[in-house]
Amino acid sequence: MGRPRAFDEDEAVRAAVDLFGGRAYDGVSVDDLVSHLGVHRNSLYKTFGSKRGLYLIALRRHLTDDVRPLLDALGDVPDAEAALRLVTTADLRLLLLATVERAPVDEEVASEVTAALAAVDRAIADALGVPADLAAALTAAALGIVLRGNPDNAATALIRHLDPLP
Repeated sequence: MGRPRAFDEDEAVRAAVDLFGGRAYDGVSVDDLVSHLGVHRNSLYKTFGSKRGLYLIALRRHLTDDVRPLLDALGDVPDAEAALRLVTTADLRLLLLATVERAPVDEEVASEVTAALAAVDRAIADALGVPADLAAALTAAALGIVLRGNPDNAATALIRHLDPLP
């Protein structure tokens, strides 16, 4: 019988979400994970299988803990401005990094990212009563605003042009 785990798996996964969301998959080494998560290398491999295994678990946790609440909140938005503000202020760092870094080279990550972005599109379309293609364009614009690093100014400029939308 093995020794009991000396770390909280839930806390380790949450810390991995923050680490991968701040530095991306390729910017995080196994040594970084061991150091930041407070786990031994053997425990990391025994529990998560690999760096990629932990990354997938962290990505799914991010989708559950950070993206799912955004989807729920989008269901209550009164207009495009509120939807845009919600998306541009949500913590979507890991989703965005996964989209540009891992999804092009990892089918499993691509599937998770595609489903999450489609869910955001649907939530916006349903909330605003707009066609799916317009909702997808709003999602893309909002995420682009986040990537530019100045969500308030860019969002305000875009909102001025969205006045005719619900």
